[in-house]
Amino acid sequence: MHLEFKVPNMACSACAETITKAVVAIDPMAKVDADPKTKQVKIETAQPEADVKAAIATAGYTVESVKNV
Repeated sequence: MHLEFKVPNMACSACAETITKAVVAIDPMAKVDADPKTKQVKIETAQPEADVKAAIATAGYTVESVKNV
């Protein structure tokens, strides 16, 4: 499943790395592209959308909008 999120409080590459680690923790095969400049996170995962959002939120980030492709 391809997911796209806007994470408004992702400010730097360390934030992007933290988000990536949070997603990979629930799906080691996930592909994550987090861009602090655009605040967009693109994820390819087999996990349900709710689980991915919860993992990012648990890492301390706000998931503002969701787009499934």
